Amino acid sequence: MSALRRKFGEDYQVVNTSRSMTFSAPVKRKRQRFVEKNGRCNVQHGNLGGETSRYLSDLFTTLVDLKWRWNLLIFILTYTVAWLVMASMWWVIAYIRGDLSSTGHDPSYTPCVANVYNFPSAFLFFIETEATIGYGSRYITEKCPEGIILFLFQSLLGSIVDAFLIGCMFIKMSQPKKRAETLMFSQDAVISQRDGKLCLMFRVGNLRNSHMVSAQIRCKLIKSRQTPEGEFLPLDQCELDVGFGTGADQLFLVSPLTICHEINTNSPFFDLSQRSLMNEQFEIVVILEGIVETTGE
Repeated sequence: MSALRRKFGEDYQVVNTSRSMTFSAPVKRKRQRFVEKNGRCNVQHGNLGGETSRYLSDLFTTLVDLKWRWNLLIFILTYTVAWLVMASMWWVIAYIRGDLSSTGHDPSYTPCVANVYNFPSAFLFFIETEATIGYGSRYITEKCPEGIILFLFQSLLGSIVDAFLIGCMFIKMSQPKKRAETLMFSQDAVISQRDGKLCLMFRVGNLRNSHMVSAQIRCKLIKSRQTPEGEFLPLDQCELDVGFGTGADQLFLVSPLTICHEINTNSPFFDLSQRSLMNEQFEIVVILEGIVETTGE
């Protein structure tokens, strides 16, 4: 008891675990977080130069990182524009060859695409070809080499667009971000004694029956500090030892576990009292990594 008072100062309070008497911790003012509870980082980059071009150079990852509403909008617009452009090209070929005026008048005339009379029929022909529906009433004839070339170009372009957009949507749907919704962390962390040592402790649990393979946990302390040379580091990151040397950071997460950080001479909390701990501005970020057993992600 005296060791705890020397460690945290005379204003250290002991929490009685009996039901008759409890002490509540003082209410702390809510501050803006560096990392939200859902894992989103409150960081905005500025004055970088060429930021837009850098995002466009990695277009696939940029699309995956977009919100769902923007993904759906790009998905719909890309297909709509591609369909209208390709249908217009088929209509232009029919217009240049005179198929729009000759069809239905000269029985001996062979059009480029049978039964294409106007833009709606050209659009329907493109949709039937692209979706491999083939109702049978519209088809390319052998007397139209430019139509054959356009058909090959359409097939290649359609395959590329399908692979790009559908692949993007599939990867976005299969991201394991929602899996984190069933990983529960304790609302508060506590400092107490365990095995005769002062420890910072919190709990983590898995709600699903599927296991987290090779689960590993890490803790980062984010706090501003000033170096002995006078340099100010606004968001300095410090590793909190949660059992790296003993293997305690490797979790078998089948039941809720208590994660402990021993406050010893190597801990950044060693020189803090209870009062200074409440007044300090810092944030502890807990990172849980693992492989989802059912999906391998």
